[in-house]
Amino acid sequence: MNRHEFLRSVHRVYRPRNYLEIGVNDGRSLALSRVPSVAVDPAFRVVTDISCDVHLVRATSDDFFARKDPLLHLRNGRNPFRALARKDPLNVLGADPKLELSFIDGMHLFEFALRDFMNVERHSRWSSVILLDDMLPRDVDEAARDRHTRFWTGDVYKVAQVLRRYRPDLLVVEVDTEPTGVVAVFGADPGSTVLKDRYDEIVEEYVVPDPQQVPDDVLARKKAVRPETLLGADFWPALGRARNLRRPRSAFVPLRRSIEAVTG
Repeated sequence: MNRHEFLRSVHRVYRPRNYLEIGVNDGRSLALSRVPSVAVDPAFRVVTDISCDVHLVRATSDDFFARKDPLLHLRNGRNPFRALARKDPLNVLGADPKLELSFIDGMHLFEFALRDFMNVERHSRWSSVILLDDMLPRDVDEAARDRHTRFWTGDVYKVAQVLRRYRPDLLVVEVDTEPTGVVAVFGADPGSTVLKDRYDEIVEEYVVPDPQQVPDDVLARKKAVRPETLLGADFWPALGRARNLRRPRSAFVPLRRSIEAVTG
């Protein structure tokens, strides 16, 4: 299963009510969305028909998140769930929109991808799903910071290592998609400042010259789950209900066990 097939299936099983994409390129992944969306890329060249209410932002992700109200479109855009929102006393899609599904596929350098995750998490809830693309390079050349291959992941695979080391509260799942893997992150905590507080020391340790020392378990995808296995798991409806009802973070404990039972 390739990354676009996987992303399409996540839309189907998780049914997000909004979507953020960092790194639009030609629009093939954005074309999978059917909900209010924000898509950010300093040099997008969309050649695909788009079927969602989208705000296309020609900017770097850092500049986008530095705006006073970056998710304004998700507050004011057309919403297919507006009738549901009117009936919902919690106003789940109202004055303070939170990202439900995010796909990070921007600059393929570790420090940029880490900042993208930090910014996305700040606008998410624990019940949100954050996907990072190009996380499983197949060889050291693909993982180089200085691109010299057709397929290129850069050194963004290190983001998963950092999240597991510094943020054990998150559940980080490697997914064996073609060609270069995806990581799904569950349990976001917008109030966490761990990565922000330690960003400089993390970058100093993890940003190193080529060639990158890619761990064997990354190259061999030893920790990666088959996409069909993850998509076919039975936790998705419960995760969606928890999101819709804005259940407290304590509800993540049993859901985490359910996800771990599938992913190991």
